[in-house]
Amino acid sequence: MRIGKINRATTETRVDVEINLDGTGNAEISTGIGFFNHMLNLFAAHGQFDLKIFCAGDLEVDGHHSVEDIGISLGAAIKSALGDKRSITRYGTFFLPMDETLALVSLDISGRPFLVCEVGELAPTIGNFDTELVEEFLRAFAFNAGITLHVKILHGKNSHHKVEAIFKALGRALKAAVAVDEKIRGVPSTKGIL
Repeated sequence: MRIGKINRATTETRVDVEINLDGTGNAEISTGIGFFNHMLNLFAAHGQFDLKIFCAGDLEVDGHHSVEDIGISLGAAIKSALGDKRSITRYGTFFLPMDETLALVSLDISGRPFLVCEVGELAPTIGNFDTELVEEFLRAFAFNAGITLHVKILHGKNSHHKVEAIFKALGRALKAAVAVDEKIRGVPSTKGIL
């Protein structure tokens, strides 16, 4: 089993994350932000990751610190769970339709973190979730996991659908990238390192 655990405490948040990359999609999520809980549950279900996330953050300020620190912690937990990255597929791309929305997520577990995020205009909030935090989460996640991550909304009008499609596609793309291929000896790079 490839399991990563991270406990992160700052003056703004306390975050506990545990992920099993070889799970079945079971999730226990408590962030204090209802819509964000929903998105992380979808990520776990579609990636078939067992995921536990607890965050106690300064929500009286806003959700920024909590969402960013969860991204940092989740990315670090995935990096830890991957270990030396032996025999992983490395790349994952998924197009996900949700009603009028079509999302693309493509990623490379490269060790070279980067984010390209083109999601178009979103409503300012969905429930009690500030939609500016979608990109903040994705950046923190990608940079701490060591992932090159491209996220693009190809079509879409409804903000809920756009964000939900992103999180589902992220789970599916990551599931493909962390999959083990026994034909790959060592790490999947001609450089010999990721």
